[in-house]
Amino acid sequence: MKQFNVLIISLLVLLGSCSKNDEPDKALPDKPISVEPLTPREINAIIDKSLRTKGSFEWKDVDPYVIWSALQHGQNILTVGYSETPFSEVKDAKTLDAKEQILEIVESIESDGVNDAKSQEKIIVYEPKIINYVDIIVTKLETVEALKHNKSVRYLEPTGYRYFAHETMVKSSSGCDKSGSTINPNDFSTFAPNSQVSWTYFKHNIPQAWEYSTGQGITVGLIDTGISPDQPLLGSNFNQGYSSGRFIQKYGTYVNSIWPWETKTDGPNDQCGHGTLMGATIASPRNSVNMPAGVAYNCNLVAYRATGDVVIDGYHEKRGVAQALTELANRNDVRIISMSIGHIFSASNVSDAIKYAYSKGKMLIAAGGTSTTFTNWAGVIFPANMEETIAVTGITDGAGYTECAVCHKGSKIDFTVIMQRASDSDRTSVCLGYYNNDRSYVGGSSVSTATTAGIAALIWAKNPTWTRQQVLDKMKQSASLYPNRHPDFGWGSINALAAVQ
Repeated sequence: MKQFNVLIISLLVLLGSCSKNDEPDKALPDKPISVEPLTPREINAIIDKSLRTKGSFEWKDVDPYVIWSALQHGQNILTVGYSETPFSEVKDAKTLDAKEQILEIVESIESDGVNDAKSQEKIIVYEPKIINYVDIIVTKLETVEALKHNKSVRYLEPTGYRYFAHETMVKSSSGCDKSGSTINPNDFSTFAPNSQVSWTYFKHNIPQAWEYSTGQGITVGLIDTGISPDQPLLGSNFNQGYSSGRFIQKYGTYVNSIWPWETKTDGPNDQCGHGTLMGATIASPRNSVNMPAGVAYNCNLVAYRATGDVVIDGYHEKRGVAQALTELANRNDVRIISMSIGHIFSASNVSDAIKYAYSKGKMLIAAGGTSTTFTNWAGVIFPANMEETIAVTGITDGAGYTECAVCHKGSKIDFTVIMQRASDSDRTSVCLGYYNNDRSYVGGSSVSTATTAGIAALIWAKNPTWTRQQVLDKMKQSASLYPNRHPDFGWGSINALAAVQ
């Protein structure tokens, strides 16, 4: 069975960072001091210590030496957030001046003061039009130190540094699996016109809610690993059975390359499997070919391949997710953005893009975190831990509230989805598979997020003039724990029928 993971978390022995010799060589007073960077394990130990003691990690809390060390192991790509605001649809003179200050500092130090008309061109890797950050090549510690003290800088992050690339004690996979599952016949029901419905839907009264809303007219954005080209029900047969008059669109922002300056994406097609199952959970048609239906089987779906797997780790994945968020934010028809991906600590360029999408009225729903029972101590992950997102986790169908075997919990969780049998952790939600005529079990906070996105689409379709806040209020009021909020499970599980009546 599949337990798709929103992140990889490894058990680490916390290492103290090694002290570096910063005393000058007395025998050779004129010789420049040679500074060696920290090793990846030393950098990760600093990150882990912060996660363990504070529950979070941010690059702004470490000194320039740690950032510079991470740059040495991350293709020397430094993402610099500038200006007082995270985004500007039209950049004013003050914002442009802030960017120029940064580039002048980098150019001066990195080129050793040598004037070169093309030097800025050489150091800039990428510069988005709306989000206020720039990706630049930085090799010197002095550059990081100078930028750290510049008032125009909001953040400095070694975007190319991959935390999980340097771990040897990984306890779970990155959520990729394209194989189908053998489905227990007790885990689905058949509805007209010969479409299967997951057992989990009944725990939220989703089939009953279909009498009032099917998601018609609502467009959901999905940021994940893409959609399978081998699943016609998420392609040419998207309008099939009781699903009609809608569209599916597929885009790619992920560049599958080790080279940071590469800009050509490898397209919208899912090469992992995770994105397909999330798209199927949200919007698979209520079909006549005996395959599972999606929660909002009449909604539109705009899917982005923005990552290679479920962990936003590495330069091209962070950039791909930020770009996908920006593009979805700029679409008037998109109301909901579903993100069953994440990381155990934040990426500020992604955070900036989330704030931009939120400013455009989008409802952003994100996975609270999925890992092994040994490592889900990390709590609610990024970006689900942001104020702008709705965080979701999975629970079992047992008495009370018990997180699924691989699900995270915590104070940032807003809603829960019943997606795992208490008697058998392998029996989770049932959905359309990667290949034609395939079905799959899919679990964790990933499917919980996609299910919640589908429920939100049902509510919004029933009330198309509502604002994001009105839809969210209805989700809360229809949840099992309302008006009380649980410290680990938020408002509880949404009753979709009550939410659309």
